[in-house]
Amino acid sequence: MSKKITQSLLAVAIVGALQACGGSSGSEGGSGGETPVDAYQCSSQVAENSNQLRTYQIMVESFVNGDDSIGHGTGYGTSHHKGDLQGIIDSLDYIESLGVNAIWLTPIFHSEAIDGQDHWADRLDATGYFATDYFAVDPRFGDLETARELVDEAHRRGLYVFFDGVFGHHKDGLIEPSPSGLTPSGPSNPVDYPQSLEFYQEVATYWINELKIDGWRLDQAYQVPTEAWTQIRKAVDEASQSVTYTNSEGQEVNPLGYMVAEIWNGEDYIAETGYGSTQDPALCSAFDFPMRYRIVETLAVNESSVGDRAADWLDNGFTTHQAYPSHAQPNLMIGNHDLVRFGDLLQRGDIAQPNDEEYWLRHKAAFAFQAAYTGPITLYYGDEIGDQVDGFAAKEDNNTCAIRGVCDDHVARSSAKIEGVTATLDANQADLKEYVSTLMNLREDYPALYQGVRTNITSNGDIYVDMKQSGDEQIVFALNIGESHQSLTYSQAELGIEGTLKDLLSQESIAVSNGVLEIELEPFEGRFLIAE
Repeated sequence: MSKKITQSLLAVAIVGALQACGGSSGSEGGSGGETPVDAYQCSSQVAENSNQLRTYQIMVESFVNGDDSIGHGTGYGTSHHKGDLQGIIDSLDYIESLGVNAIWLTPIFHSEAIDGQDHWADRLDATGYFATDYFAVDPRFGDLETARELVDEAHRRGLYVFFDGVFGHHKDGLIEPSPSGLTPSGPSNPVDYPQSLEFYQEVATYWINELKIDGWRLDQAYQVPTEAWTQIRKAVDEASQSVTYTNSEGQEVNPLGYMVAEIWNGEDYIAETGYGSTQDPALCSAFDFPMRYRIVETLAVNESSVGDRAADWLDNGFTTHQAYPSHAQPNLMIGNHDLVRFGDLLQRGDIAQPNDEEYWLRHKAAFAFQAAYTGPITLYYGDEIGDQVDGFAAKEDNNTCAIRGVCDDHVARSSAKIEGVTATLDANQADLKEYVSTLMNLREDYPALYQGVRTNITSNGDIYVDMKQSGDEQIVFALNIGESHQSLTYSQAELGIEGTLKDLLSQESIAVSNGVLEIELEPFEGRFLIAE
């Protein structure tokens, strides 16, 4: 995104998310009305597979410099600005070790400089969000064959690959035609629909056919009308079913065909501009910004320094889903390239510093909550090691922050610290990384976590307890968001289980004693207890 767009969206999004935090419900409810026979439905198979997504987001230009001969050398944020596709290839072993099963790359398409453009345009080109040629790889990131190698190597490791689709705007003054001779219509930001539909359908399907990518993250998805999203989604589904690749188990499979919308706003606006209605679905998945704000406001602060929420605020986050139609599949992230890192928010709220144990415990609590979330989840690179930007905590002056790379909407674009590639992790970083890997593997092994029906047991003060169920599998997720040890007692009936509980992390068994189960929680501890 551009600096001006993201700064204005940040202000709107925070206010909108806070206003929406009362659990408002949209006009397009989850079950009302009959679906027309000609409506294009969301694929149940894509949804089932997408629930299992554990995606690792990569900001390409700030990630890893794998080829010194290329690189933008400029951009927003505090990184080296030399990231490229080879750097991602070099990091795939590390990414695989996290237990994730997908990567999302910010745009890698050619962003050609226009004669006489200023350094702000150069910085924007490095982000990829205002492309000039959607059918070519930016040579400062690599070339088509390097992109092909990246996708193939990721697939060989069991990682889906998602590209970043900017289907509502492009660089003003220059746009290359598609292979079939199409161009977008109207102004550059936003473009006109439905006149631009065929062009962006061609973009969306070209890279599935050419590289076998598994789908798209959709930038500023509200710029595209919902009826156009239905048509683009249909084209992506058809293209994904027409090609195959060999996965990590040696099987020939189709690309996943997953699409997830970025709509940085409250739940009603996400429903209106992204999901469409139950009767006429548009997109099938969108990032859960409302829940993200509740996590940081409970365990840290948001970008406006609002925090100190109790556990009921987490439970309240799920009420926002009532605004969505029945096909909606929210995707939960804690951070991304436009948000302040969780570690920096802890410092902004004067809650904890990196040399404090609490800094690391609060990270673990946030990841534990994310791991217990039904639906796809996304991790932003660096958060898995508690990364933060030295010397940055307070909100900076918008008139001076961009040149120094410390505006709220891009400060998280810092150089990646990849163990064995660009960095050696300290003990705290390594411990958090190992914890995150354990949680991701837990999600892979236990369907109740990623697709289970949630029943809230307790959300009061510092205590949050859910029971998650998928088939016969029942998992009690208990989280302490406070600084004091907690002892919880529940009857089996209160938890909705029979028998005893076993901690999936420690393997400790919790037996029934005098008709109750006693659950001990250390400060900021999350426990995953399976019913036996």
